[in-house]
Amino acid sequence: MKKLIVIGLAAMASAMLAGTSLAQESYQFAVVPKAMNNPFFDLARDGCMARAAELGNVECIYIGPVEHEAATQAQIIEDLITQGVDGLAISVSDTAAATTVINRAVEAGIAVITFDSDAADSQRTAYVGTNNKEFGTALGELLLQVKPEGGTYGMISGGAAAPNLAERVDGVREALAGSEWTEVPGSPTFSNDDSALGLQQMGDLKTANPEIGAIVPVGGWPMFAPDGWRNFVDGFKADVDSKALALVVADTLPVQLELLKEGYAHGLVGQRPYEMGVVVMDTLLAIKNGETVEEIIYTGLDRVTAENVDEFLN
Repeated sequence: MKKLIVIGLAAMASAMLAGTSLAQESYQFAVVPKAMNNPFFDLARDGCMARAAELGNVECIYIGPVEHEAATQAQIIEDLITQGVDGLAISVSDTAAATTVINRAVEAGIAVITFDSDAADSQRTAYVGTNNKEFGTALGELLLQVKPEGGTYGMISGGAAAPNLAERVDGVREALAGSEWTEVPGSPTFSNDDSALGLQQMGDLKTANPEIGAIVPVGGWPMFAPDGWRNFVDGFKADVDSKALALVVADTLPVQLELLKEGYAHGLVGQRPYEMGVVVMDTLLAIKNGETVEEIIYTGLDRVTAENVDEFLN
């Protein structure tokens, strides 16, 4: 694959000093998350806004459904097509619905990429974000590290139609295949990226399976409500402290790192949403400049336990 090349401000300045005229067009790029009430996407927003300000000729428009609603996301994308934005970066809620509007946007001459969650069979040019199968595998491997003796486990997912989350679930299962871990019936549950519902499902899994040995949310939703998470863990604190109930959770938002440091989880596997926001701006600009970009651009993972959490908090 050819490497992504983005002309930075310093290169522009050097070229102008050398007498080269670089006409600079202005662009509007829209970043469309699955849900605007999800703090994970706040970090992607911050990255795209910061990078747009650095680039100078790019505006980052951050807009999406308030809650995880695939139909609403599709309608917002339709509206952006009508408005004639120059580029779209979409975290796909539902593959089928998103593929239809992505293809329509491409046919309208709009540069389209996905981030965080892909629609690989659409006409999008590139995907920026996490290798979600690897992400799920890392969660499973971290659970094996935390509690190698095994037991029963349950997972909490977000949207049932979200392709990235399905890949994470598959990754967890593959990592634990052949181990002493077995998945409880009814797993995964689907929280629709809602923190309150995710917390309720934590309790439901424990109630339905009193001897459950681990709960693995494949997104950080239950921990995004820290008081509720503390209340849940406090109800089973002796089990959590002894690792009779292991808690291995996706994402590494600051609030989650603090909860891990306080002993309210055993391990986190984190994505890099801020970097995603930066890279989507660079990628869309490169496409508009007629440059060739990599089709798949992974932004990496972080594995965090009590032993190294301070490195991520500082």
